[in-house]
Amino acid sequence: MSDDLQTLGAHIAAALPGRVTGVTVAFNELTVHAEAADIVEVVQFLRDDDKCLCWNITDVCGADYPSREKRFDVVYHLLSPRHVRRIRVKVETDEVTAVPSITSIFPGADWFEREAYDLYGILFDGHPDLRRLLTDYGFEGHPLRKDFPLTGFVEVRYDDQEKRVVYEPVRLAQEFRNFDFLSPWEGTDYVLPGDEKAKV
Repeated sequence: MSDDLQTLGAHIAAALPGRVTGVTVAFNELTVHAEAADIVEVVQFLRDDDKCLCWNITDVCGADYPSREKRFDVVYHLLSPRHVRRIRVKVETDEVTAVPSITSIFPGADWFEREAYDLYGILFDGHPDLRRLLTDYGFEGHPLRKDFPLTGFVEVRYDDQEKRVVYEPVRLAQEFRNFDFLSPWEGTDYVLPGDEKAKV
């Protein structure tokens, strides 16, 4: 299987010189690394080429690496029902550079791209309706970025006295705890029933 994927990766890289920057195979999965500006051409090739025939887009998601200059990976997961094979495409971008939208090739990528915009702040050029999808109206920030505070900025609750939804700044009820993993409250020294059967 791995040799077949290596051959397919070489075919894709040869067909898209300059657009594909690398191909890797790990855990019997093919990953194509591409230039962000060329993602539409790469995805269209993967959809139409007889050796690929990736007619289904399974997901478009993001990954945040804040220490890199181009901090975001945009990851496209494609499926070929004809060849029973998955292909992953990765491109890199930063906070201000928009990645071309692939909704002209895969209309089903619409909400995937909106989700990546909402949760990471990744911009998609040419998207028909790029607005927040999962967070509330007026939400500030992008909650899946690694620099987003764990507590968030705004607390939303329903107030019975005012009979409406109230937005308030987050107030922490207690200080952050320092976990003492040697304490019996944090972890037990005794064996729980059934655990004695587990191999050490």
